[in-house]
Amino acid sequence: MKASTTLSVSALSLSIALLSGPAGAETLRLLTWGGYAPEDVVALFEEQTGHTVEVTRSNNEEMIAKLRATGGGGFDLVQPSQDRIAGPQEEFGIYKPIDMSKIDTSLFIPSMLAATQANTTVGGEVYGVPHVWGTSGLVLDTAQADMVADYTDLCSDAVAGRVSYRLKRPTLIGFAFAMGLDPFAAYGDEAAYTDIMSQVEERLIDCKPNVKTYWGGGDELMGLMRSGEVVASMAWDTGGWKLNADNPDITFVAPASGALGWVDTFALPARGQADDAAYDWINFVMQPEIAAMITAAAGNFTASDGAAAFADDALKARYEASFPPEAIDNIKWYPPVPAGLEVIEGGVLDRVKAAN
Repeated sequence: MKASTTLSVSALSLSIALLSGPAGAETLRLLTWGGYAPEDVVALFEEQTGHTVEVTRSNNEEMIAKLRATGGGGFDLVQPSQDRIAGPQEEFGIYKPIDMSKIDTSLFIPSMLAATQANTTVGGEVYGVPHVWGTSGLVLDTAQADMVADYTDLCSDAVAGRVSYRLKRPTLIGFAFAMGLDPFAAYGDEAAYTDIMSQVEERLIDCKPNVKTYWGGGDELMGLMRSGEVVASMAWDTGGWKLNADNPDITFVAPASGALGWVDTFALPARGQADDAAYDWINFVMQPEIAAMITAAAGNFTASDGAAAFADDALKARYEASFPPEAIDNIKWYPPVPAGLEVIEGGVLDRVKAAN
């Protein structure tokens, strides 16, 4: 991180009108991803507003499960990916609409804000605004796996036994695109989507002998890549860039069929009890200098307009090497997941895991 991102509270130029202040102090129960609420940012927020923050780290599947189990209770602000809002809201009613009058929209990249609002609108109400974005694709040891150019190349004999990926939906989606299929176009047709997933299931079962292990967490994959046990994997861009800092041969590569783009949002649980603190947190962390601090912790860029100017130069260089203009144009952005598709995907993943 550049020195300019380490700031005193007085240098942040915060708008008092957007913050509750100590008189309206609340406890914000935040359900988020690792790196999205670093300790230094939490400390600045608490000092400035008088609110306190309780951070619980999670992932998409766990967030949805927790909110379903409580009917949208237990937390005041959550950060699901944008494709995990419309479907779960229609099916389970676990979120409440966002009052856009309480959001400082000038802090957001306009196109990203508009796209996320469109993708999270249900019944004419907006349920999400963008925060952190990034992609998943290939993380390769280019000295040993430079022949891997797309997801299905992970099944090549050249990398047999030295491959890893997760048994999660990004693997299903990535393999589908690499097989010349378009799973996103089939979202509105359950029969067509089932057929695509059946083809992907067959390919993943055939590919099992190539897989060293199915990684479950980022630290596990980092260890496998650093040790050389794995030379080619599916993973997020930030993981590849972190590895590149230690070993210039390892980096993130955008697949030929397109990296898979995601946006993690801010959403309000249906039974949240500290909305004012939630809105204060959103407006606080979307300030460019604060957003750059989150980028330094999480490794991914945010939807904060102007935050890139405060990002670390080395991270920007890795980003540019992984994403020439044509690779950016080829990103496949996740649309909202219609209700019912996760059941189809879950069955495929269970059968792949159980297959000999």
